[in-house]
Amino acid sequence: MPTFKTRLAEIAKTNGKVILANDYDPSVKNLETKTISNIKKLHPYLCAVKLNFHLLLPLSGKQIFKINKTAHRYGLQTIADIKLNDIGNTNKVTTENLWSLGFDAVIANPIMGLDSLKNLVKSAHKNGKGVITLCHMSAPEAKLSYDMEIKLHKKQQLYQLFLDWALTAKVDGIVVGATFPKIIQYCSKKAGKKLSIFSPGVGTQGGNANEVISSGTNYLIVGRTILNATKPVDVAKNLQLDSFGK
Repeated sequence: MPTFKTRLAEIAKTNGKVILANDYDPSVKNLETKTISNIKKLHPYLCAVKLNFHLLLPLSGKQIFKINKTAHRYGLQTIADIKLNDIGNTNKVTTENLWSLGFDAVIANPIMGLDSLKNLVKSAHKNGKGVITLCHMSAPEAKLSYDMEIKLHKKQQLYQLFLDWALTAKVDGIVVGATFPKIIQYCSKKAGKKLSIFSPGVGTQGGNANEVISSGTNYLIVGRTILNATKPVDVAKNLQLDSFGK
């Protein structure tokens, strides 16, 4: 079975490198219907769909499975964005449930530690699934933590340690916010083709698609910019072109 990284790269060849962050405001009703509608309407311009905690929690397992099955029918990958971070057994039980619901990958927080991260990646890859880890998030206040200087074996910033761990654990990709193109450049240069860079924060948060693609981002994670648009299909089309570097 092809790996998550391979499956995602394959669909991206034709559909572009836009991942829909289908993360609606909690006040929005009919989440299952809206999510499936988005997949059917926008799938030609997407390579994957990302579902966050606040979308997953109100839905039943049956509804989540139906959403993932619909995405797969259109060739898309699905990512559970839960920033997983716990002890080994909890991570194992959590991912087993996510895989049974049809997810292809999970976003994890490497603060769990390198050994736990290695075990998570090994278990996921054994099941043909992927692990994406946080490196530097897109919100302005992310600098308060991810830019923090630490000293473990050497002095470095936290995001640099997280990048080192991602490479050591052989994760499939890292999250680096589109609002920090210089950090994307740093990570891209150091990681090369060993892992993919996923960048949220395009549009609403101020990130520029063309800039981050040229900086080394592999995939654009876009939510409100598409979801809140008057013409979401047109926005998705334009982002698709940006992701191809056009």
